[in-house]
Amino acid sequence: MAASKLEHPALDHMAATPDIFRALLTGVSPEQAYWKPTPERFSIAELLEHLSHVEAHCFRIRFDEALAADNPEFEPYDQNVFYAQGAYSNRDAEDSLAHWEEQREDNLEFLRGLDPKVLSRGARHVVLGPFTLEHLLNEWALHDLGHVRQLAELVRAQLYYPEIGPFRAEYSLKP
Repeated sequence: MAASKLEHPALDHMAATPDIFRALLTGVSPEQAYWKPTPERFSIAELLEHLSHVEAHCFRIRFDEALAADNPEFEPYDQNVFYAQGAYSNRDAEDSLAHWEEQREDNLEFLRGLDPKVLSRGARHVVLGPFTLEHLLNEWALHDLGHVRQLAELVRAQLYYPEIGPFRAEYSLKP
């Protein structure tokens, strides 16, 4: 009897995210990709590099370590530290997106190949406490959806908001 393969709604959302991003980026110029709404907020290019970085350096590595060891402990992934160090800056937006898409494809293949029983494996976050791989999988999808919203807001602010004339009075954007 063949082992069952992992099916989970999070995987479907994670699989859809690259296409959603590509659709949202339609018409965005290179200049717009580097526009920052405020100095402390991500540009589109920085957002895409953040996604590429977190895909490997947070989510996948935590899965790998939790599968390799019993109840491993994890430090927080502090995006503000990486941001301050410039880890997300001065990257080509298309290169970052393409790298993230490649990683995502590999990660989905890996995740779908897992036995569903592994989702009950535990780990420990030094600040937040115990969690399971199912918690982590749900966080991964939640993280994606938050950045879908953020990217949509950045695109709205640059492509459409400036061009809606008097209707600007009816909108409050928060890119």
